[in-house]
Amino acid sequence: MTLKKFARSAPFVLALLLAGCGGGSAEEARAYCPQPFTVQDAGRLTHFRDGPGRDPRDVEWAAQLGAVRATCTLRKSQMEVNLIMRIAVVAGPSVSAAPTRVPYFVRVIGSQGTVVQGQDFIADFKLSSGTPRSGSQEELSLSLPYSKLADLNGYRIAVGLKPTMAELDYNRRGGQ
Repeated sequence: MTLKKFARSAPFVLALLLAGCGGGSAEEARAYCPQPFTVQDAGRLTHFRDGPGRDPRDVEWAAQLGAVRATCTLRKSQMEVNLIMRIAVVAGPSVSAAPTRVPYFVRVIGSQGTVVQGQDFIADFKLSSGTPRSGSQEELSLSLPYSKLADLNGYRIAVGLKPTMAELDYNRRGGQ
């Protein structure tokens, strides 16, 4: 009889022990998990071949940032964030044989509105006229420190493709 009572209460006891080790519940992790957002004008990027031309025949490739999501796990004094981003790329009429290198960034913004963590990345693709489309799923891990759970409310995660100034101007003009 005592063994049956212990077996039924074992999951509860295990949860209490884990909570005592500093890990938070899955509900707390979901509640405080900062959801990423795409920075304005950084959700798409049109890249042109070298030279002065900027009409549709000069496009090497175009990239689009797709779904971005985060899942979180609480640890003692830090939240582990697993960030997943999807990037789709399409070859343009001037696609080259060289690898297609799509730059993107991730920035963690703190409660004061300043960047507390940030890094630039490159997603590589092999495009050609025979393989005009490709996509990738980029997965990153971030650690966000905190002293109390409420500290996690101040974090935001900004993501985007990283255009040059000319590419940004092109985006802002609506691709014209």
